[in-house]
Amino acid sequence: MSESISKKTERIYDVFIAGGGVNGTGVARDAAGRGYSVCLCEMNDFASGTSSASTKLIHGGLRYLEHYKFRLVQESLKEREILLNMAPHIIWPMRFILPHSKGMRPKWFLRLGLALYDHLGFRKILPGTKNVNLLNQQKPSPLKDSFNSGFEYSDCWVDDSRLVILNAVDARLKGAQLKNYTKVINVESDNGLWIITTEDSLTGEVNRVKSKTFVNASGPWIDEVLKDSFKVKNSKNVRLIRGSHIVVNKLYDHDKSYICQNKDGRIFFIIPYEDSFTMIGTTDIEHKGSAGKVQITEEEKKYICESASSYLKKSISTEDIVWSYSGVRPLYDDGASKAQEVTRDYVITAKEYDYSLMINIFGGKITTYRKLSEAILEHIEGFLGKQGNPWTETSSLPGGEFKISMLSNLESNLQKKYNFLSNEIIKRLIRSYGQISFDIFGDCQDTQSLGEHFGAGLYEIEVIYLLEKEWAKSSNDILFRRSKLGLSISDKGLKKLDLFIKKYNEEESVKVNNTSAKKEVDVA
Repeated sequence: MSESISKKTERIYDVFIAGGGVNGTGVARDAAGRGYSVCLCEMNDFASGTSSASTKLIHGGLRYLEHYKFRLVQESLKEREILLNMAPHIIWPMRFILPHSKGMRPKWFLRLGLALYDHLGFRKILPGTKNVNLLNQQKPSPLKDSFNSGFEYSDCWVDDSRLVILNAVDARLKGAQLKNYTKVINVESDNGLWIITTEDSLTGEVNRVKSKTFVNASGPWIDEVLKDSFKVKNSKNVRLIRGSHIVVNKLYDHDKSYICQNKDGRIFFIIPYEDSFTMIGTTDIEHKGSAGKVQITEEEKKYICESASSYLKKSISTEDIVWSYSGVRPLYDDGASKAQEVTRDYVITAKEYDYSLMINIFGGKITTYRKLSEAILEHIEGFLGKQGNPWTETSSLPGGEFKISMLSNLESNLQKKYNFLSNEIIKRLIRSYGQISFDIFGDCQDTQSLGEHFGAGLYEIEVIYLLEKEWAKSSNDILFRRSKLGLSISDKGLKKLDLFIKKYNEEESVKVNNTSAKKEVDVA
């Protein structure tokens, strides 16, 4: 840690947020949009924890009906189309097939559950449930012939890490200050204000921030923040449940997903992923280690492969895995005995300390992040006084300012303007940036005007945008959170990208130092 604390002017914020996942950035966006001054710090990269390790679904949670979580399912289903309208570039409708065979729950029972799912769903865009003959499909089914029938219903897919980034971008556009790689190391209460000490994880620079309210949105690290920064003894509010996924080469040639039930009662999904791959998961296992050290185990890999193989015509093994990822869900500890039975609902606590407000967020799921943000703002309004009205329900995230039905038109317009780009690149740009794609590529006329090519359709012009506008600091930030190009870029391309980012950061550092030196001379 740096020994001296920066002498920068200590601005007093209305809201300070610790944690740059979907909940933290969602609160920052909502609060800034209502006129509150906001500062958010994330100790690693935005979406580097739980928010980029999800199954990437915006859904009600069909299996939660079995646990009688009707309010959670209904709230989630209502949010499903709100979020779809808010971000049609990074969220899109997906059909799910629930296969049936002998020995499973009776068909009438499944149909009843799906009818309830449809009824609770507030559907205006998404089609409802229907029966399907899996042996008579337009595209061949990858499932064994014993799964000859089932049901097909709707939910949505989301690029989870880009959802976080776009919330952060919009929060900044509305006046919030956001910093990644900046850790909260101490918090004190003094005369109605929180005094927050932060440390830059890359440079070691220490700064101090003052705020009237403190929102602890640190996810799996929430108890750690309470212990280390607030000196709360024996803080144990969440259970860390590890969810792991594997990615294999594409298993089938259509865009529908499968929801399957394993023999142990757990649900897993088989989902098309990044055009060339198939994603399978998830597990639900109590995580006993550190929240910062999460990795899929060999046992989990075998479990997922065996589970999928029990459904697939062509079995898969751990040798087929091209990538895997794991994350821990910080679920509120409600005393449930089994990991899969722990509530996915969020719990919020708010308490005043010496005339300053402390808010903790426990649990939650990506689908309800916007609703959670509104609930947080009710507490902030009650403490600071109301500034603006709730506004996010009818809003758009950056790049998503178009109707869902216009997605193909947007793709066509981008292809016409940049006809030197491949269809694959155009599709990725639309699915990542939407309307912002035109801002990134501007008046470029050919591939030469895009700058250095790193492979996998990634050019210098896009990399510079991510470094300057989306807080990317490393190739990992770009290849696995701002995109998923890490799955297809070559080792040679990765080395080129690393060298480019290193040179860029060095040049930017020189510019900052020169600017600081000039200011000191001007003051003198």
